[in-house]
Amino acid sequence: MLSYRHAFHAGNHADVLKHFVLCLLARHLCTKDKPFWIIDTHAGAGRYALDSGHAAQLAEYRDGIGRLWNRDDLPAPLAAYVDAVRALNPDGVLKVYPGSPWLALQTLRGQDRLRLFELHPNDARTLAEHFRPFGRRVTVTAGDGFAALKALLPPAPRRALILVDPPYETRDDDTRVVSSVKDGLGRFATGIYAVWYPQLARPEARQLPERLRRLPAARWLDVSLTVKAPSAGGFGMHGSGMFIVNPPWTLAATLAAILPYLVAVLGQDAGAGFAIDQSGERPV
Repeated sequence: MLSYRHAFHAGNHADVLKHFVLCLLARHLCTKDKPFWIIDTHAGAGRYALDSGHAAQLAEYRDGIGRLWNRDDLPAPLAAYVDAVRALNPDGVLKVYPGSPWLALQTLRGQDRLRLFELHPNDARTLAEHFRPFGRRVTVTAGDGFAALKALLPPAPRRALILVDPPYETRDDDTRVVSSVKDGLGRFATGIYAVWYPQLARPEARQLPERLRRLPAARWLDVSLTVKAPSAGGFGMHGSGMFIVNPPWTLAATLAAILPYLVAVLGQDAGAGFAIDQSGERPV
């Protein structure tokens, strides 16, 4: 089943959390001269028009990046993420939202590489068109990103950020996330693995962070942003999280400083809040 299209949700509150964390992780990798790869297992179309097509139908970006766009009080780390979005909107009007591949590309240096996978045939074609001008720096593959990790890990430079961001369209996506990261750790124990997950009422979604915590990883960080109370009927996404294996030591402190701001700006009701937990540490 391939009905999910991320364009409907581009730039929403979940994208803000996911892409803010992605930018922080990518910039951390750039602090050393050694080359690295960014591997995106579910890359989508790469970038999305917000003023037409799928994104305009639901306009979820208005309660996500839209709430940050004209703020003049953005904390510096968050401002860097918003500036990366502005790079696709040079006239200052929010019309295009970059997906994770485009944001990742902005951090790459000449020696770094981007490996992108997308299973949906239409999105895979669009993704390839968007990144064809960048030559060997970016490799786009129309295929299953979960399966691809077995062939890619360990990467040639022995430094990599692996972003695992499936649509959770089928119930086995949760299981494949856990098994793929577990297998990846067996092949490449020192990699940074960043898993995005939705906050939903269904049991599989609630259990996923706990299953990730039981992986054989020496260090992990689990951060979530809730923007509203769960609906009475249990429908819809009320927040999301990022589970990071082998996080930079400074990441928890950076997020603890920024997330109260995101709760204040993106929160939709009294149920808004955030949580940070990490291995060997007390929850924040």
